[in-house]
Amino acid sequence: MNTVDYLRISLIDRCNFRCQYCMPDGAEMDYILQQNLLTNDELLTLLREVFIPVGFTRFRLTGGEPLLRPGVVNLVEEISAFPETKDLAMTTNAFLLANMAQPLYDAGLRRINISLDSLDPDTFNQIIGNRGRDRWQQVWEGIQAAYRVGFDPLKLNVVVIPGVNDREVLDLAALTIDRRWHVRFIEFMPIGNGQLFDDRGWIASVDLRQQIRDRWGLTESHVRGNGPADVFQIPGAKGTLGFISQMSECFCDRCNRMRFSADGWLRPCLLNETGQIDLKTPLRQGISFEELRERVEYLLRIKPDINFKQREAGTTEGYSRTMSQIGG
Repeated sequence: MNTVDYLRISLIDRCNFRCQYCMPDGAEMDYILQQNLLTNDELLTLLREVFIPVGFTRFRLTGGEPLLRPGVVNLVEEISAFPETKDLAMTTNAFLLANMAQPLYDAGLRRINISLDSLDPDTFNQIIGNRGRDRWQQVWEGIQAAYRVGFDPLKLNVVVIPGVNDREVLDLAALTIDRRWHVRFIEFMPIGNGQLFDDRGWIASVDLRQQIRDRWGLTESHVRGNGPADVFQIPGAKGTLGFISQMSECFCDRCNRMRFSADGWLRPCLLNETGQIDLKTPLRQGISFEELRERVEYLLRIKPDINFKQREAGTTEGYSRTMSQIGG
């Protein structure tokens, strides 16, 4: 396995969207009570005293929607200031980004991923569960603001849903031709929403690549990120195309990450709930940092076994948390 040095940190489980694949329509959402969320000081303490000492140097801030977290700009500034921080990124839906892009950049954030599942406002609003409110334009303005500020790479995440937005694959891929944007096509994952598209499933990345190859041609790119994407490029394009194939192609041997929820649970594998540990409760009980580090180090040692166990469980069994509660 790769060295596990990348921690995805969920700052909040709430979101201003209700995307179908993340918060299924009709799902009862039990949001974390304020007192059960890690405070900013607790999060920074765990990073400084536990995660960084055991080898984590790359961090991504997620949600829910991380821009809803009070004090998020200060958190970015604090985490980016750790001498050991090699990389700090954020995943956002960009709805609040237009006015926050510059402060985030000034605080030290340099990489950003933005969810953009459709270029058609009606389809986009359907996917995000807009409840009658048009959100596409404000998201597009957030993307443009991030581009102007200078986020590089600026990545656009696309969850491809059969019969919903799969007809837009070529239009979305074309965004990379004239801009240094990096589009990432992600196979739909049935986590906490196994019945959502059970009649249609997901579209394999190899089929998406073939569509693009038939239109423009496609070459492997020399650009690589921190994640599991297979990266390609339309010949002559300024940006790249990534394909994250967690359902059709196992990439457990390339996994370099763990996920840390907003209420302090460390999860070694997105597709498998085995082995999660609570760090918030022992922190508040005064357990020593040495003991907390030992617990995390043990989880790091057994992560390879957890990765490969019941990898397909999400297609047949339920999960206790939806994607928005895990942090993606």
